[in-house]
Amino acid sequence: MGGISLLIESICLMAEITFPYKSDFFTDSDKSIQLVFRILGTFIILFIFIAPISIVEANIFEVTIQELGSKSRSTIKIAVKKLGDHGDPAALPALLALKNKRLAITENERLVILNESESKGRDFFTGDILNVESLVITKPMINNSVRRVLSTAIAKLKLTSDDPVLRLEAAKDLLRRSSSSIIPLVEISLIKEKNDNIKEVLLLVLAKEYLQGDDKKKRIESINTIKNFGSKEFFSLLEELLIKNDEGEFLEKDSEIRRNAAEAIKSVKKRQVFIDQVANLFYGLSLGSILLLAALGLAITFGLMGVINMAHGEMIMIGAYATFVVQNIFIKYLPSLFDWYLIVAIPVSFLASAIVGIVLERSVIRHLYGRPLETLLATWGISLVLIQSVRLIFGAQNVAVENPFYLSGGIEVFSGVIFPYSRIAIIIFVIFIVILIWMLLQKTPLGLQVRAVTQNREMAACMGISTHKVDMWTFGLGSGVAGLGGLALSQIGNVGPELGRMYIVDSFMVVVLGGVGKIAGTVAGAFSIGIVNKILEPFSGAVLGKIIVLVLIIALIQKRPQGLFAPKGRNTED
Repeated sequence: MGGISLLIESICLMAEITFPYKSDFFTDSDKSIQLVFRILGTFIILFIFIAPISIVEANIFEVTIQELGSKSRSTIKIAVKKLGDHGDPAALPALLALKNKRLAITENERLVILNESESKGRDFFTGDILNVESLVITKPMINNSVRRVLSTAIAKLKLTSDDPVLRLEAAKDLLRRSSSSIIPLVEISLIKEKNDNIKEVLLLVLAKEYLQGDDKKKRIESINTIKNFGSKEFFSLLEELLIKNDEGEFLEKDSEIRRNAAEAIKSVKKRQVFIDQVANLFYGLSLGSILLLAALGLAITFGLMGVINMAHGEMIMIGAYATFVVQNIFIKYLPSLFDWYLIVAIPVSFLASAIVGIVLERSVIRHLYGRPLETLLATWGISLVLIQSVRLIFGAQNVAVENPFYLSGGIEVFSGVIFPYSRIAIIIFVIFIVILIWMLLQKTPLGLQVRAVTQNREMAACMGISTHKVDMWTFGLGSGVAGLGGLALSQIGNVGPELGRMYIVDSFMVVVLGGVGKIAGTVAGAFSIGIVNKILEPFSGAVLGKIIVLVLIIALIQKRPQGLFAPKGRNTED
């Protein structure tokens, strides 16, 4: 700054000499015109001096950017550091492309940023679109050492962005890879920053570095910052201050720092317990919603019709594969509308499973009503046939169903706790489906007929209700809802022939726990199992947690054989 001030003072002095305030050319009444000439002259001289400097800086920037395509990793590393220190956001696309392995250099040394398919590229300097397939290109090779430097440089440039999302992302990157060299940058950014969330992260970055220093005041301030904003990632840093040597003496000699560190650990642990409980509640609701979608169809076929359908899991699988087929159709024929394939997949997955369910009911199950053992064996055999058929059509390997853009990512509620958009959408979707099913069963003629047949089949037939049609449509409805469960499951995991088997046991558990034939009981049972499972998992593990849940369900059934929501009234057989 001192050199620049000296340069400006020198330029002003030259302007004074070149354009003196008192000139013989002007009279005393023309002093205002003299002043204008002096200012104009100053700007001309400034331009003469500064323009070459700007050109030189631009040339240095271009040369440094070009070095990103070097064959030497050390050259790339030096260039990345220079670009990070230079602070020009224009370098960000090239650095991001290098990190994502989409930076290339042509045989005539043109630096190109490739698209995701790597079929085309854009010249970094001119912006020209290039057909990469007709060019000979090479990609710079980087290692972990270069990647670490690259992440820091990208974070530095993002920290100067106008976008708060980018700045927050940069602050978190610096927190993960903090070093003493970034302290001045973080301090300057902290002064300028207005966003409270970004300020907290930047304060933690400084706290992480100051804690390693010798300044007692800054170390205590850092401990207090961690106490107020820190998460479990800081436990190791704080616990280092309480370590003792072999003689039982504290390695940290300052008792005040040790006391503050111990208080900070207690405070962070207390906050972490609350965060974990909120996370467990959300993931419990998420698991419960998945179980509910899987069990809702079973609550109709098993609960209302009394059919033990061991092929119910395969209805879920068919819905998931129907979603996969719709996705592939959009990829092939409607790539520009790909992100909306899921909307089309909702009715397709429902109809695909419903049609299979109707065919199954008309061809096999209608002959087995009132014979539960034969129904169980028959549907189990059908499930094997469906699984093998899917293997023959789609292969034995799992297939991937991509999330549309609106279900990608998530909301970071607390540090390290992210609520994925896909799971939030599933919870909302389940609520919507439950409301529709309830309205269908309670407010429509079909629902009235279903309830009539469920309560007394012979009396319903005497009243003119076609029980065979009601059975067909009810079984189709239950199978279709299972297909919607498959659609939801496709958004949080891979789709495979064995997908349904993972949920059939849990589905029966949900229906039995909630009460056979009770939609409200199915809802309560699904969310109860999901939340209890997630609360137990951190303490007992996933397998033991499921065993404990099963034991609890058995104990509850012993006390309440009809489940949480027992049907009201007396049985006609009594």
